[in-house]
Amino acid sequence: MMGQKVRWGILGPGGIASTFAADLPLVAGAELAAVGSRNLASAQAFAERHGFARAYGSYAELAADDGVDVIYVATPHAFHLEAALLCIEAGKAVLVEKPISLDLPSAALIVEAAHTRGVFLMEAMWMRCNPAIRRIAQLVAEGAIGDVSAIHADFGLQGPFEASHRLRDPALGGGALLDLGVYPIHLAHTILGVPASAQAWAHLTPEGVDENTGVLLGYASGAVAALTCSINGASRNAATITGTAGRIDLPAGFFVPRSFTLHRPDTAPETFEFPFEGSGYQYEAAEVQRALLAGELESPIVSHHTTLEVMALLDALREQIGVTY
Repeated sequence: MMGQKVRWGILGPGGIASTFAADLPLVAGAELAAVGSRNLASAQAFAERHGFARAYGSYAELAADDGVDVIYVATPHAFHLEAALLCIEAGKAVLVEKPISLDLPSAALIVEAAHTRGVFLMEAMWMRCNPAIRRIAQLVAEGAIGDVSAIHADFGLQGPFEASHRLRDPALGGGALLDLGVYPIHLAHTILGVPASAQAWAHLTPEGVDENTGVLLGYASGAVAALTCSINGASRNAATITGTAGRIDLPAGFFVPRSFTLHRPDTAPETFEFPFEGSGYQYEAAEVQRALLAGELESPIVSHHTTLEVMALLDALREQIGVTY
């Protein structure tokens, strides 16, 4: 890396890549170096729109670019494994869009490859890098709401989606759980860790992916997490963390919060504000850059251990609801 600059490449110039790229200029030291697509015209259009210096018509060319330090893998999650391994083998640091892959075995392969090659790897669970979420985790750890007894969170999108849509396509890892349910599950994991018990029920589409899913997690501490996700109706997309001495409410859009409210007995509610520009992807990019400049191979915020624990839980839940890829 050149000085304090971190040179970014983007693999897969789709919608989420466009949002990420728009936030990169908000990160000090971020250089928009290159974009790679399977279609050169798409890569060139993306590069021109967002100000990247170079465009490639293949992922391999992007991975081979010596002027790129880290590559953001933004393809649909069914293709993360192949793309991430390509970049890692080329010696590139990688930020892989969530979920890191379709299942635990493939996630473990990516982590193992990064360890073997000695390059940085992070799953792009941007919610965990959000300053409001980090402050909530700190408050809970400090005992601000006592012992956590329950977490409630939901994430639902307004349907219906056509059968051809990626959210309903098993070949693309479709369904509510892997695309939306990861947010309530990561919130519960951030606060409570690995559950002692996990139960799930879902209604499946004709294609065999989950469109409406409920998850109940139980913890050795006595806490529970009741979580839902769906692609057939817009829910509140809010969350609550309840403890023996208080409660934290996250408003709609809990996965990218700009505020939250702390409620405690005999005390006026206290709202914490975290205003920011952009869409919120800049915080994960900034964490990647911090780690790279510090010579770290993983982030403590979204560690490899965290990624594998959550993926193991997602596998167990998918088995219960009968979704296979």
